[in-house]
Amino acid sequence: MTLSNLEKLEVVVKAADDRLAQDIMVMDVAQLTPLADYFMVTHASNEKQLGAIVESIVDAAEEANIAVKNVEGKDGGKWILIDLYDIIVHVFYYSERAHYNLEKVWKDAPLVDVAEWVTGE
Repeated sequence: MTLSNLEKLEVVVKAADDRLAQDIMVMDVAQLTPLADYFMVTHASNEKQLGAIVESIVDAAEEANIAVKNVEGKDGGKWILIDLYDIIVHVFYYSERAHYNLEKVWKDAPLVDVAEWVTGE
């Protein structure tokens, strides 16, 4: 069974939330860029958590048969990008997120309500 992009997004959001990813935000960029349908942005409070979030997302994607095209920035990076073709996940070290401010760069993108997929929000 092939998952829809929204179902794939749910897998990814839940995997990030499972490792206590902070302030998960998803933007629907399908009408703004040919790169992907969704950009997910989140951050971690420390480097160990950053790695755990990335590992959780990649593992969950592979379990759900979601193709992982590439993971960039893993070696000591404070901004890790996970390319899942239709979904691009940006996991930041907390101090870097505000610096790059992708939410402002892509402010024209509608937000996707992920509240029902995450705990404690």
